[in-house]
Amino acid sequence: MARRTVFTSESVTRGHPDKICDQISDGLVDAFLYVDQHAEISAECAVATGLVFLAVNSVSAVSVDVTGVARQVISDIGYSRAHGFDPDTCSVITSVSHRAPVERRDLPEGLARSSLPASHQASVFGFACVDTSERLPLPIVLAHRIAARLDEVRQDKSLPYLGPDGKTLVAVELEDGQPIRIHTIIVSVQHEPHLGRGPRRPAPTNRLESDIRDAVLTPVFADSPLAPDVRTRIVINPGGEFVVGGPQRDAGLTGRKNMVDTYGGYARHGGGALSGKDPAHVDRLGSYVARYLARNLIAAKLARRCEVHLSYALGEAQPLAISVETFGTGAVPDEKLERVLTNAVDLQPSAVLDRFELRRLPERHGGIFYRRLAAYGHFGRRDLDLPWEREDLATAIAAAAGSSD
Repeated sequence: MARRTVFTSESVTRGHPDKICDQISDGLVDAFLYVDQHAEISAECAVATGLVFLAVNSVSAVSVDVTGVARQVISDIGYSRAHGFDPDTCSVITSVSHRAPVERRDLPEGLARSSLPASHQASVFGFACVDTSERLPLPIVLAHRIAARLDEVRQDKSLPYLGPDGKTLVAVELEDGQPIRIHTIIVSVQHEPHLGRGPRRPAPTNRLESDIRDAVLTPVFADSPLAPDVRTRIVINPGGEFVVGGPQRDAGLTGRKNMVDTYGGYARHGGGALSGKDPAHVDRLGSYVARYLARNLIAAKLARRCEVHLSYALGEAQPLAISVETFGTGAVPDEKLERVLTNAVDLQPSAVLDRFELRRLPERHGGIFYRRLAAYGHFGRRDLDLPWEREDLATAIAAAAGSSD
C-alpha cells in the first residue's frame, strides 16, 4: 500500500528581521569583493527596534563604509519610518576589525589553482530531485514563490498597503515521496492598519484575504505542477492583524534561516550558515559545489532524488570524504556514483573558487550578487544565473556512470 505523508516548508520575505540581517551581511561581502576580489570577510548582523549591530572582520587592501551598506540595504528592502524602522535614523553600532593583507594574495593564475588547503572546516550537503524544474522539493519552491510575490506586489504598488515583513508556509501531500496535492497554504504578511475600512469597502480581513488570493496565489500557482484543490486549506494572517512588523516586532540575526536558504528541511544540513562569509569559507563554497554535483546527477538521469555529502578539514586540500545517497532511486549503485563524482570534479576549495568564479561574481553583477541570494534561497533560482545551478556536467558523468569499472 502506498504511504502518504505531508511535508511542510516555510519561506520569509526580504523584510523579515532575520533576512534583513542576512542581506546586510551579504551586502558587506559584496561591497568588499567588489573593490577587492581577494578580500577575506566575515560579517554578522543583529537588528532590533531602531537598532542595527554589526560585527565585521576583514582582511583587505581597502575598507568599506559598513554603516552606509547597512542603511542602503534597509532602504532597498522598503523600510521607512512608517514601518517602524527608518534606515536614515536607526542607530548602527559597529565592531569592526580591519587588517591590510600581510602579503598580496592575487597569485599567478597557475599558483591560484594549486593545492591550497581549506582555511576552515565544514560538513555540507547538496540535494536535488525531479519534483520541480528547479530540481528542488515542491514545498520550498512554492513557499519561496509566494514570499517573492508578496514582495513584488508590495513594491510595484499592486497591493501598496502591504509591509515588508512576511512569512509563508506550504504543506504538500506526498505519496511514496512524490507530491500529489497541496495540503495547506499559510500566508502571514504585514499591512497598514484598517486597510482602508469604509462603507464601500469590505472588512479588512476579508479584503486582505481576497487580495492575497487574487494577486499572489493565483499567479504563483499558474505554472505550478500542482494547484490548490477544494480540500486545500488556505489561511491568511492566522494571527490576526499584522500591523507592527520587522525589527519592531522581533529581533533578527544573521544565519538563523538555514532551512529557508537551502532545501526547506527536506534534506540534511551541515549546520553552517551561508550568508556573511566570503566564498572561500568551505561551508559556503562546499554547499554550492555539493548542490552542483547533486543537480547534475539528476540531470544525467542517474537518480530521481539525490543527496551529496562533502566534508572538509582545516588544512586539508581535498575533502575528507564524498558520499552519495539516492534513496533507492539510483540507476547505478551509490558507491559507483561516488567514484564518478570524485573523478569528474576537482573539489579542492581553490579549484571550486576558480570553477564558479565566486570571488568575481559581485564585480560582474554591479556590486550586488550575494545579497540577492540572502532572500528566497541560494538554490534553484529562476531570476539569477548561478554557476552551481548549471547542468554542464551531466553528459560527462552519465557517460562515466555507464562505463564499466
